[in-house]
Amino acid sequence: MTSALLLLLIFVGSGVALWLVSLVFEAMRPIPSTPTTLGWAPEIPIRYIKVGDCRLRYITAGTGPSVVLLHTLRTQLDLFEKVVPELAKHFTVYALDYPGHGYSDIPKERYDADFFVHSVEGFLEALDLQGVALCGVSIGASISLIIAGRRNSRVARVIAINPYDYGKGRGLARSSFLGRLSVTVSDIPVVGETFMRLRNFLIVKGILEGGVAHPRAIPGELLREMYSVGNRSGHYRAFLSLLRNSESWEKARKVYANINVPALLIWAEQDWSTPKEREDDQRLVPGARTATVQNGGHFLPLDCPREVQDLIIGFAGR
Repeated sequence: MTSALLLLLIFVGSGVALWLVSLVFEAMRPIPSTPTTLGWAPEIPIRYIKVGDCRLRYITAGTGPSVVLLHTLRTQLDLFEKVVPELAKHFTVYALDYPGHGYSDIPKERYDADFFVHSVEGFLEALDLQGVALCGVSIGASISLIIAGRRNSRVARVIAINPYDYGKGRGLARSSFLGRLSVTVSDIPVVGETFMRLRNFLIVKGILEGGVAHPRAIPGELLREMYSVGNRSGHYRAFLSLLRNSESWEKARKVYANINVPALLIWAEQDWSTPKEREDDQRLVPGARTATVQNGGHFLPLDCPREVQDLIIGFAGR
């Protein structure tokens, strides 16, 4: 046996062993129990609603015009825990977990832009919401703009915070080394699945902290919960599908030009997008107002909650 062949066998054997270990790790992960209350607002009841065959978790609080909050990729409705209490003084606030996120169902679907858009439109329809101000962050911002671009009659205003619609949907790769690694390996068959199954708290923490300008902006309890949620059956596969269909977010921008409702585009100073990418969105959305928030990152409601809630109140409260 030549040394080259021996090295090849060792390499293949190591890869197979790592693959098997990842399967064992995934099978042994503790499945989190579904919370019955919100740790940050126990007075707000947790609700569920069926959209098609998918059961979605959501909350609602306050009275007044309807504002629907849409979170980022790989997070959940608790992303807005710092802004919901104040917004509820001015609006009827809704926030939901997308399919494959938080504690909503995890269907076996293609997790592309169209799937998320249909899910949110189904949510609006299921609750028969009218005159809604859609306010989203990251893919939530893109979902909001796409729905408005499709001229959904239920939407009256759009607030898009750090839209995720550039770089072939690979913005996460700009967040940190771990974010770049996740995006890079996600496209490789078998390797992507193996990497996702070998995740641990430090890896997930590092990726999520790449979304804020100040690591302490993410409450420790929320970090631990978002890591734990990833142990739900099928969760990592849904996230992997989202990454593998990331180009769909940039392709969907073509409908932005059809938006005929007031729109506010908000960017954080330290968002992953470039100045040119922000200018491109501004040109695409007719008559859009813009704002930039200093000292904030991609998960802006965690970094700068007061600035975010003031912008939402000022724009959606008209």
